Amino acid sequence: MSAQSLSGIRVLEAATLAAGPLVGTWLGEFGAEVIKIEQPGSGDPLRQWGALKNDVGLMWKSLGRNKRTITLDLRSGRGQELLRSMATDADVLILNTRPSTLVKWGLDYPSLRKVNDGLVMVHVTGFGAGGPKTDRPGFGTLGEAMSGFAHLTGERDGPPTLPAFMLADGVAALTATYSVMMALYHRDVHQAPGQLIDINLIEPLARLLEQPVLTYDQLGTVPTRMGNRWDISAPRNTYQTSDGQWLAMSGSAPSIAMRALKAIGRSDLNEDIRFADAQQRLAHAEEIDRLMADWIGARTLEEAMAVFEQAEVAAAPVYTAEQLLADPQLVARNTYPQLPDKDLGTMRVQAPVPRMSDTPGRIDHLGPDIGADNDDIYLGLLGLDRAEYQNLQDQGII
Repeated sequence: MSAQSLSGIRVLEAATLAAGPLVGTWLGEFGAEVIKIEQPGSGDPLRQWGALKNDVGLMWKSLGRNKRTITLDLRSGRGQELLRSMATDADVLILNTRPSTLVKWGLDYPSLRKVNDGLVMVHVTGFGAGGPKTDRPGFGTLGEAMSGFAHLTGERDGPPTLPAFMLADGVAALTATYSVMMALYHRDVHQAPGQLIDINLIEPLARLLEQPVLTYDQLGTVPTRMGNRWDISAPRNTYQTSDGQWLAMSGSAPSIAMRALKAIGRSDLNEDIRFADAQQRLAHAEEIDRLMADWIGARTLEEAMAVFEQAEVAAAPVYTAEQLLADPQLVARNTYPQLPDKDLGTMRVQAPVPRMSDTPGRIDHLGPDIGADNDDIYLGLLGLDRAEYQNLQDQGII
């Protein structure tokens, strides 16, 4: 196989649940050697997170792709020493332990930098370093609430609504992953030391939700929930078809909004002063919404989409997982390859997202058993003798 973009980069992933492990997953897809470090016995709670089949966590199978797994009790002094030893030859270390705990264990960044000046350390916490909440535990749900996401999501007269997936963790992980690449570039191209990357679960998602902050700062108003509408463009909503299906539409670009009105037989509105420009369309968004809902509601999904596709309107079906897997565009791109797995036989997971022409990502295997690589790492990489290795096992340190 050809070399990948991150071949030769070693990543220690000593984080649990979603954000930190996602960083390791995405780095591993492009060739980094990712060694996942888990608590002996219990392992990462991610292994039992969400749906199970034959007591095998399906989410773990995907997020554990391409990783080597070892067990190590970081609460023990010897476990902390072993992590420091591994960190001497690592490029990246991913942690999500409380800052005060890392200091107590001697695994904070200033301590680790003494043994490896080139180490890039990603520290994911609920609230970030500094401030009164530094040491508080936090999960993605809190980030989705405090970022302002939940406040904006839901029907106008309904409660704030949380997402049914790991949104804050995912956005934090994406931010951390590109931050790792910038830190490695700075280290290797500019011959500089490594550095600490401080990521919390609030700020990355809040960065995508900056519009309400700008509006409040400059206009003194607080945007509220609008259901599937958005005060940026019209039409913009989900609409039910006559056969009980749903489609989504966006008129973010003026030309697309004009095409949508023309497609439903109301091209006259493009000449109407009330709808002629983006701001006027927003002022009359409810009227446009009713026109779209009535036209779409009188047609099946297939009929409505045929018209919109012919008119090059930005509309799409609202898919279930079953429909997503069957979409001809995604099938043609092999977005969900079927991979062999010793526990499940085969499993479909999403392929690496960036399609790179020369150094594409790949999936070599799905999530392995806990501690599957203990022998290779401790006896091979670290060079422990068998007597000490056995002693560490007997003490429950690995």
